[in-house]
Amino acid sequence: MGPGPHDGAAPTEVLVPIKAFSRAKLRLAPRLGPVERSRLARAMAARVLAAAAPLPAVVVCDDRDVARFAAGHGARVEYTPNLGLNGAVAEAVRRARSRGVARVVVSHADLPLAVELAAVADFDGVTLVPDRHRQGTNVASVPTAAPFEWSYGPRSFERHQAEAVRLGLPLRVLDAPALAWDVDLPDDMELPPDADVGAEVAALLGERPVP
Repeated sequence: MGPGPHDGAAPTEVLVPIKAFSRAKLRLAPRLGPVERSRLARAMAARVLAAAAPLPAVVVCDDRDVARFAAGHGARVEYTPNLGLNGAVAEAVRRARSRGVARVVVSHADLPLAVELAAVADFDGVTLVPDRHRQGTNVASVPTAAPFEWSYGPRSFERHQAEAVRLGLPLRVLDAPALAWDVDLPDDMELPPDADVGAEVAALLGERPVP
């Protein structure tokens, strides 16, 4: 898709891959129906896009509904069909580099507590934010000039650490509780009691009704 609200390149951008909402969070089916899963995915993605500020947000997707959602939240859209997650992120990073972007912060879209993604970018090398089980990579900050090979999936945190070492890049592991909590399985819906989530997310997770 063509240029969006952020046509001028910024030194750093936040890339947020988002899959089709109609296919999101299938593993939550024991707890939520398809409409509720779609609403939850939208609400969490909106939280992540808001957490990108003041950096420009770029949504990486292959779904027109997601593209409209992204544009409605002021994000640039990079349409990357038929590439899979790793290929789509690699292509979005390549496009960012071609626009003069020096660094990207890549964030999953299912982080209901997300805040201050810009803080992940304040390091010259690679910063990795693992999930709370230290298995997946919820957020990563990488210079676009590096030929970093993205490897999302089970145990991606380990592989991304190894990739930074392979490239000889300084590596920082950032333990950030607000970015470490993703919602993928039914057990993930049991957020900490003091969790700061919006009304819709809280309602969908069974904490209180939507006003």
